[in-house]
Amino acid sequence: MTLNGWTLPWRQNGDWKEFHLVAEPVEREMAPGMIARLWGYNGQSPGPTIEAVEGDKVRIFVTNHLPEHTTIHWHGQLLPCGMDGVGGLTQPHIKPGKTFVYEFELKKSGTFMYHPHADEMVQMAMGMMGFFVVHPRDPKLHRVDRDFVFLLSAYDIEPGNYVPKVAEMTNFNMWTFNTRVFPGIDPLVVAKGDRVRVRVGNLTMTNHPIHMHGYDFEVTCTDGGWVRPEARWPEVTIDIPVGGMRAYEFDAIYPGDWALHCHKSHHTMNAMGHDLRTFIGVNKRTFARQMKQLVPDYMPMGSAGMADMGEMEMQLPDNTLPMMTGFAQFGAVEMGGMFTVLKVREGLAAGDYKDPGWYQHPPGTVAWEWKGPVPATTRAPVPATGAAPAAKPGETLRVVKPNGHGNHK
Repeated sequence: MTLNGWTLPWRQNGDWKEFHLVAEPVEREMAPGMIARLWGYNGQSPGPTIEAVEGDKVRIFVTNHLPEHTTIHWHGQLLPCGMDGVGGLTQPHIKPGKTFVYEFELKKSGTFMYHPHADEMVQMAMGMMGFFVVHPRDPKLHRVDRDFVFLLSAYDIEPGNYVPKVAEMTNFNMWTFNTRVFPGIDPLVVAKGDRVRVRVGNLTMTNHPIHMHGYDFEVTCTDGGWVRPEARWPEVTIDIPVGGMRAYEFDAIYPGDWALHCHKSHHTMNAMGHDLRTFIGVNKRTFARQMKQLVPDYMPMGSAGMADMGEMEMQLPDNTLPMMTGFAQFGAVEMGGMFTVLKVREGLAAGDYKDPGWYQHPPGTVAWEWKGPVPATTRAPVPATGAAPAAKPGETLRVVKPNGHGNHK
C-alpha cells in the first residue's frame, strides 16, 4: 500500500515483465488548499511504486516529456553497469521526446528506489523519485499482512508560489510523506492482530528520526537487504539517513489512533517562516490597539506560545497552508508536514484500508481534567554548593569560575 499513491501496472511479454514510466511535469496537491507544480512520473510525484518478484526479468520503458534530458538510476539494485542510469557515465542522456529501455534481472528482494542521475539537483528537488519493491520468490519468507511504503521529500515553496526553489539546501518549509503533508496524508489503517511492515525511503537533504507511538518494533530491512532475525534490534524511533531506506515490522495488538511522525519538530510544520521572532512573554496590548487602527482584523499572537495558530482558521495568502493544522475528535492537532496516524481497529477485513474514523476509547481510558486537590509540588532543589550568593541592594558581585580559563560571569 503506497500512501496517497498507487502501483504501476505491468504486462507479461515472454520472459519479461514490462513497465512504462513517463517523466513529465505534474501537479501534486500537498493538502487541500495547496498545489505544487513539480516534475514526476506518470502524472504524479512521487511516481508510482514498481512492484515485482525476486528473479523476475524486468524491462522498463522510460519516455522523457520534460523540457530537458534525464535518466533513471535504480537505487540499490544489483544490475549490469550499463543499466545503472548515470547520465554520461553509464549511458547517453534521454533527450526530450525520446524513450530508452532498461533491462535487468531482479537479483534480490527488498526495498529500493528510483530517481534521476541527470541534472540531479534540479530534478530531485522538483520531485522526481519513486519506490521499487521486490518481493521474495518464496511467499513464506518475510510475510506480513499489511505492507506500507512512503518516501520522504522536502520542498521550499513560498506562499503564493507553486514551484519549489531548486537551489535551497536548508530552509525547506514543506516536509512530506509521498509529497503530501498533514492533514493531507492518508492514515495507515491496520486490523488488530496483523503483522505490519512500514518501508521508508529518504531523498531529502537531511536525516529523519521516524517515531511511531504506542508500539515498539523491529528493524527488519535496510538498503543492503533483510536483517537476519537474530540481528534485528528493537526501536520506537528509527533514523532514516539521506539516500537510505529502512523497513520495520510490528504486531498490531494495541487498538487506537497512534501518531507516526518525524521527531524533528520543525518537520511537523507546514509553510514555516524561518524569520519569525519569538514573542513569548511580550505584552502586545498597546501595540495591538495601534495596529488595529491600521488593520482592523489584526490579531496579536505568540505571546503565550503558538498554539493559537493551530486553533484559528485565519485567511492565508494564495496557495499555502497554515503552519499548524488538522483537527481530531478532541480539538486541534497542531501539526503539519511529516505526520500521520496509525489506526489499529478490530474486525477489519483483509484489504480494507478505508479510514475508520476516530478511535472510540473504552470508558475510563482517556486523560481527564482533575477537579480535586492536587499533591504538593516538588521542585528541583537549589544546589548546595557552587551557587552564586544573593546580592544585597546596591552591591556588585563578581563570581570567578574556577575552570582555569579565566572566564568571569
